[in-house]
Amino acid sequence: MSTITTEALAETTLLRFATAGSVDDGKSTLVGRLLHDSKSVLTDQLEAVERASASRGQEAPDLALLTDGLRAEREQGITIDVAYRYFATPRRRFILADTPGHVQYTRNMVTGASTAELTVILVDARNGVVEQTRRHAAIAALLRVPHVVLAVNKMDLVGYREPVFAAIAEEFTAYATELGVPEVTAVPISALVGDNVVEPSSHMDWYGGPTVLEHLETVPVSHDLTHCHARLPVQYVIRPQSAEHPDYRGYAGQIAAGTFRVGDAVTVLPSGRSTTITGIDLLGEPVEAAWTPQSVTLLLADDIDISRGDLLVPAEDAPATTQDLDATVCHVADQPLTVGHRVLLKHGTRTVKAIVKDIPSLLALDDLSLHPHPGTLAANDIGRVRIRTAEPLPADSYSDSRRTGSFILIDPADGTTLTAGMVGESFAAPEPVKNPAEDDGWDF
Repeated sequence: MSTITTEALAETTLLRFATAGSVDDGKSTLVGRLLHDSKSVLTDQLEAVERASASRGQEAPDLALLTDGLRAEREQGITIDVAYRYFATPRRRFILADTPGHVQYTRNMVTGASTAELTVILVDARNGVVEQTRRHAAIAALLRVPHVVLAVNKMDLVGYREPVFAAIAEEFTAYATELGVPEVTAVPISALVGDNVVEPSSHMDWYGGPTVLEHLETVPVSHDLTHCHARLPVQYVIRPQSAEHPDYRGYAGQIAAGTFRVGDAVTVLPSGRSTTITGIDLLGEPVEAAWTPQSVTLLLADDIDISRGDLLVPAEDAPATTQDLDATVCHVADQPLTVGHRVLLKHGTRTVKAIVKDIPSLLALDDLSLHPHPGTLAANDIGRVRIRTAEPLPADSYSDSRRTGSFILIDPADGTTLTAGMVGESFAAPEPVKNPAEDDGWDF
């Protein structure tokens, strides 16, 4: 394993990315190859994989075993659970969410991709774009993942032919653009052999783009939320009432987005009361400013009623509070979601009672058509819902804030997570295609 100093890591950026692909597209092999060829595998891990592969009669190590850790995954040859892998190169640090490809585990992709800045979607070059590929692209679009990599795998099995790759890339890009995906980068690879994963392929001299790792190392990281709408969900009220701090009252939480400064006027939602920040404590020390994703304690000028679940926002940039939410959801539970379903809705640190008032539409992923008023959503279904909450919620649009524009629905009987939701419009509007004939030559 390559050695990277602590000082070098401190100077690198962090990229969170997720992988997705249909069963047998080679996703686990790609992740294993990525870890192996970037020298991010410990010697004992590699030896364990070599022993397991040899016991199966395989001559070469099966790199998929580096990621498929559950016994059921190894026995069936499929990925079931979301596995997180941490690795680094001299140019960047990575958190990889390896998500399942089987259709019945599609809901697990929502978990893995919900915090990702990039998604790698695998396609078998022999099969092209299939329904599960469209499903993964739709989920990436719904979750507003800013970068998508299309890895066309098993190019060695189609003779490394450029027309095969070009046709798949064109079909997928057209579909993703219709969904509003802002950027698609297509890379022809062979995860088994290692072509274009970490090292450029000698078999595809017609391809002049980056390898998968090179793109991961150089793609702009767009998760800087310090300039977004400032939001702090209150997790805990700190009141020690000790001899040293007899009057201390602080409001602790992790900043979800934006920056807070001493002297800022803030509003407490949903009550709407306003006050001023008089102090910010970070790791026990006073600071003048704090930003996402730091965990801080805010001190306020007025003693007003604030408790866990409240949201602190800038007074001039407060979201509207509402009891009626229109949202796009991915249903993740085995039990269906129906109109009239009574649920708990968790938004940030606040949990309120709610009822599903309507399910206006179900999204068909093959042609992106909407089936009106299905009445119910089954596991892995994506649709629109209208929810009425028992208390007002300060919810942003998901397009403005992935943290404060998202929520989950919970079964009040046993605490099971039912549904993951995104407030507002389903997909981003696709970028308009500019007609060169309309260009008058002026550049503003």
